Amino acid sequence: MDALILSCGTGGGHNSAGRAIAEELRRRGCNAVMLNPYTLHSTRLANAIDNTYIRMAQRTPRGFGTVYKIGDLYRRLPIHSPVYLANLAMMSALRDYLAEHSFDVVFMPHVFPAEILTGMRRHSFETPKTIFIATDYVCIPFTEETECDAYIVPTPDLMGDFISRGIPREKLYPLGIPTSGAFSEPVSPAEAKRSLGLDPEKRYVLVSGGSIGAGEPEAAVETLSALTRERGDIGIIVICGSNEELYRRLCERFGEAVTVVGHTDRMADYLRACSLYFTKPGGLSSTEAAVCGVPLVHISPIPGCETHNAEYFTGRGMSVSCDMTEQSLASALSLLDDNTACDAMLASQRREIPPAAAARICDLAERLVRSPERVSHGLLPA
Repeated sequence: MDALILSCGTGGGHNSAGRAIAEELRRRGCNAVMLNPYTLHSTRLANAIDNTYIRMAQRTPRGFGTVYKIGDLYRRLPIHSPVYLANLAMMSALRDYLAEHSFDVVFMPHVFPAEILTGMRRHSFETPKTIFIATDYVCIPFTEETECDAYIVPTPDLMGDFISRGIPREKLYPLGIPTSGAFSEPVSPAEAKRSLGLDPEKRYVLVSGGSIGAGEPEAAVETLSALTRERGDIGIIVICGSNEELYRRLCERFGEAVTVVGHTDRMADYLRACSLYFTKPGGLSSTEAAVCGVPLVHISPIPGCETHNAEYFTGRGMSVSCDMTEQSLASALSLLDDNTACDAMLASQRREIPPAAAARICDLAERLVRSPERVSHGLLPA
């Protein structure tokens, strides 16, 4: 099977989901190509789109919340959104690329490429089979404008949200959000600490603002380090992702008192090494934590889909949410000494998050490619 994965860097979760699909396809001996469709026009355009989102998420998250609300408002109008109309300009570039390269299926863990492929179909351009992969625990704006052969939703109880937005029930497959196989490997906390050079006698609190270092990780680290200053058995690790300014600032402020990490490809090891994880509620990062089995505290959601992610996880006992007050952070930190609460949270994660999502999605893709019609839900892998 030859597969194309189209994604964008507006938040790291989309690309991480795409890489997880590529990893599974290559493990099966399939050809997998992953690219940002806007690079077919120019790298400058692709970077501009990605960086606009990243800067807004890092510096003015409320502004992103306003944009999300505007997207929700368009759902009530009987017209195409500006996002759909803007993406029509990419049809010719993608048509030419597909004419030069043969693919059986296109995976899209981002709605923008799904809009491009939908426009192509409506203009009678031939396309491979198309699979949209939701990377948040909600049907985000503009999904309903797309026409794909299959829609991957995170869990069965979210199907109603997608159906209410107009996605046909028969195209919905609740197979989960794909994560890299590294998050499913049986690595013990002791092994993870040893491989990262961490103190084996300490319990670690991990803080992250996602792949772009957004939210309020600095404020969280400041309070958590003060709360644990007299606790020699607790260490703090903060992941800054691509936010180089945050990395420099934290190094200057905390020195060796806090382990400061920039971009890393060892997130699975850091998750396994920690006893408690504070992070903004990205759909992919929250799923990775649940697959690893880590007690999870959600902080500083970017308004919009991350608000829904936090509500979904807390509503099912898979995480707790807290604000940035000292009292709230101290209450969340007390989970370190509450084995009963942590065990219940991990049990909820195991119960709610579908296992081996990438493999199940690739199984579906293979069946879609073999079938001239849609794949029956009865053919889904167990």
